[in-house]
Amino acid sequence: MTETLENRRKKLRIRAWRRGFKEADLILGRYADQALETMSQTDIADFDTLLDQLDADIYSWVIGSAPTPPAFDTPVMTALKRFRVDRDAAFGDGPKR
Repeated sequence: MTETLENRRKKLRIRAWRRGFKEADLILGRYADQALETMSQTDIADFDTLLDQLDADIYSWVIGSAPTPPAFDTPVMTALKRFRVDRDAAFGDGPKR
């Protein structure tokens, strides 16, 4: 049986919020809440693949403390990095542009 797009989005949202690393939860969960509904099939697949990676790796790529490997340097990662800066700055706890 094929999974519906709606169910896939729900599962990704849960995975994004339940990482086990609070900083990753906040970045990935908030991003999923905002972006999942408008993501293309390709972006959904890229986000799904990204969520299979270790929290510490994802977090270091998003905050820029480690270079993003080419396999994960996708439009989703670019949007996630931009989202992180914009959202954290709005909360007063992120980098300023």
